[in-house]
Amino acid sequence: MQTFLEEVVKKLKSNYKDLSALTIILPSKRAGGFLKKKLLHSIDKTIFSPKIISIEEFIEELSALTIADNTLLLFKSYEVYKTVNPSHEKEDFETYISWVNTLLNDFNEIDRYLLDPKKFFTYLSGIKTLERWNVTHEKTTLIENYLKFWESLLGFYKALTQNLINNQTGYQGLVYRVAAQNIEHYISYNNTPHVFIGFNALNKAEQTIIQELLEAGNTEVFWDLDKTLYDDKKHAASYFLRNYVSTWKYYKTLRDIGLSNSFSENKNFQFIETQKNAAQVKYVSEILSKLSKEQLNSTAVVLADESLLIPLLYSLPENILEVNVTMGVSLQNFQITHFFDKLLTLQVKNKEQLFYKDVLTLLKHPIAATLVNDAPKIVEAIIVNNATHFNLDYILSIAKKDSHNTLTTLFSSFKKNPSLCISNCLHLLLQLKEKATSSLDKTVIYQLYELFKNLESYNTQFDAIQSIKTVHQLFKEAIATLSLDYKGNAYQGLQIMGVLETRVLDFETVIMTSVNEGILPSGKSNASFITYDLKKEFKLPLYTEKDAVYTYHFYRLLQRAKNVYLLYNNHSEGIQTGEKSRFILQLEVEKQQNHTIEKVVVSPKINLATKQLESIEKTEAILLEIQKIAKKGFSPSSLTNYIRNPIDFYYDSILRVEEDDTVEEIVAANTLGTIVHESLEILYKGSIGKELTIALLENILKEVDSEVKYQFKKIFKKGNTAKGKNLLIFEVAKRYIENFIHYEISEIKNGASIIIKSLEQKLTIPFSIKGISYPVNIKGTVDRVDTYNGQLRIIDYKTGSVQQRDLEIVDWETITEDYSYSKAFQVLTYCYIIAQKEKHSKYEAGIFSFKNLNNGFLRFATKPAPRSSKKDFTISHDILQNFAIMLTKLIQEICEPNIPFTEKEID
Repeated sequence: MQTFLEEVVKKLKSNYKDLSALTIILPSKRAGGFLKKKLLHSIDKTIFSPKIISIEEFIEELSALTIADNTLLLFKSYEVYKTVNPSHEKEDFETYISWVNTLLNDFNEIDRYLLDPKKFFTYLSGIKTLERWNVTHEKTTLIENYLKFWESLLGFYKALTQNLINNQTGYQGLVYRVAAQNIEHYISYNNTPHVFIGFNALNKAEQTIIQELLEAGNTEVFWDLDKTLYDDKKHAASYFLRNYVSTWKYYKTLRDIGLSNSFSENKNFQFIETQKNAAQVKYVSEILSKLSKEQLNSTAVVLADESLLIPLLYSLPENILEVNVTMGVSLQNFQITHFFDKLLTLQVKNKEQLFYKDVLTLLKHPIAATLVNDAPKIVEAIIVNNATHFNLDYILSIAKKDSHNTLTTLFSSFKKNPSLCISNCLHLLLQLKEKATSSLDKTVIYQLYELFKNLESYNTQFDAIQSIKTVHQLFKEAIATLSLDYKGNAYQGLQIMGVLETRVLDFETVIMTSVNEGILPSGKSNASFITYDLKKEFKLPLYTEKDAVYTYHFYRLLQRAKNVYLLYNNHSEGIQTGEKSRFILQLEVEKQQNHTIEKVVVSPKINLATKQLESIEKTEAILLEIQKIAKKGFSPSSLTNYIRNPIDFYYDSILRVEEDDTVEEIVAANTLGTIVHESLEILYKGSIGKELTIALLENILKEVDSEVKYQFKKIFKKGNTAKGKNLLIFEVAKRYIENFIHYEISEIKNGASIIIKSLEQKLTIPFSIKGISYPVNIKGTVDRVDTYNGQLRIIDYKTGSVQQRDLEIVDWETITEDYSYSKAFQVLTYCYIIAQKEKHSKYEAGIFSFKNLNNGFLRFATKPAPRSSKKDFTISHDILQNFAIMLTKLIQEICEPNIPFTEKEID
């Protein structure tokens, strides 16, 4: 395969005796590097290299201007903006930068296409007037200000361009306009032969410059397009070249434009449909793993979606020994950048009271471990104390003294002081530099340090930055454009590149990912103040021309390739429709005779095997833990946990695996339950042994508010209950308790006699089981034991909803097999424990459900049949004996060495 650059070098050697006298202009510096490489291999004697530069370098040379840094341009343009029509009210810099980038991009278009500014802006102002208002009656202040904005654009444009030119700088479009204006002067003193290589979509300024040089007679243009595509008068890939040939004076007499004819030759296409981006990356790896070293040297992986770069690098197969990545990794993809973004987000809020989520976001960040040695200790203290809102002093009270300076830098308010904000960030970066070990981290730190140093310099030069939010906006804009370049051998091994980096380069094997609509081509973009009809009137590029640019890059890459793999994602998600690119359809419809097309659908393997339920054999260590639990005592909650799923019992009780502690911003259900239980215990504590009276209960009622507040402070700790959902939950807790007290008052009014015997009583009893040689105990905390009209009651409080049916059983076997009977199991366990302490002929056990208090005391009952209305609420010794039998079987199963902990399949 002869590449385009090899063809060009061959023609240059044929057309020019002295190559060193040439000035060669290419689309990019990278393309120039490859041209030098081809020249080196094609020349067998020592010569001076021709001048090889990129188009931007050439334009800067012609204009004697340098293209301004984007951030600096924002500041300079704002200074000009404030001076234009000073009588009009001006927006602050923070608001200004939210819309000016779009305007500057439009200025770029106007200048690159050499439009008459006065005519253009007058037309634009008129359109905006008609478009928005079509006003014939009296205009409001809002309308007046809106129209004045558009009318002021010409003055702003003129003042800005003049200011930039005076400072020998400019945005890209302005530099192009000045270069086009200077081309005649350049030609008058420079007769060096010029060669333009590999261009396609030229703006008006570029066209003017090239045409003037062509007319001078010592310039040549080499177009990188295939004759097959050029001869197709409707093909978008040749749209621009056909337009130049038909309109440029130079081509009126020149018939042969020197195009190659490779696209119609033998090519193997594979269209690969995948599900999600991960599948694309994995399939690319599979393709690469089958290529030899020689094939890899002429292979390019082209990422239409450049976000796939990192996943691809992690997925490269073992046979890839050399790789060159031509695209940079965005600075915003690194952890250090992410850390400073979060820091600035926190500081934008500018509050003395810190919110725990903001603090934990920073302290749990990997970078925080480098800056603050005791970050984990501070995190733990915040969680343990359930602190939701606090100040810097609270953090410092937890931390060691050697962390105080850094913590103060991180969490003290920057007090709306941009200078302090920038200097603090620089200080933190210097700290990170001292502790960084990897070269990658050091490079990222250096880039960020340069970024903040530039902001510091701009803040000194200009008075535009008035808030931390502005610093954050500028930071985000900068990191979106900055990138770190990979180092590699640009001329050997596998090449990984973006679409634009492929210009003028050819490869025998091309693997392109994300060949989807919306990515290739990218679709319509409306980031412009210039309306469609205005673009059409002034012959600015429309979306059809932009599509033609993508079409050219796509087909140009395929011209000389032999094997082409085009991958696309068929998964629809968000705004991505999962639709393959029109370019793939075009290749199918316009299939060349020598092209072969194979379609591949990559589907994930479907494993229909049933899930293997987890099973844990009881080892000596596990059996020893069971003995310890048995000796300490099986609680109803641990036993019902086993009934629900034995594997949960293994993790919770044997391994004691606990959920991660978190700050409880909103009062959790279990916390509410604890608060209600604790409050009721304290409120009724003085009534133990006494018969409840209306007067006694009314006195208790008066203490509810203060006691609930105390319990919230004790249990919810530093959590905020003064507002929001927590305030509502606080009121719910009070209402639960007050309703319960009112319920008891009504019971007494109806003649009931209630005597409290115990509250929150912790009990443990021995429970001997045949075949188990070690001690076994049953334990539990009984919320309340009382007598109701002489009948002993065992009571459990529930803040959740409980129904009477939850406490009714028919078949005793179900109580240790079905978790839906867990509440019945729980109250029977308490009743059994009490029965061993206090001998009575019968008992009642049940639940007060605070969500279902209207149904009163929900009592355990037995029924002869599931739908029977006949219920026995009495718990006799026979009932307790039946329960003891089931309890014995359950504990025997837990303690039996040969029965593993086997997971239940829960629906």
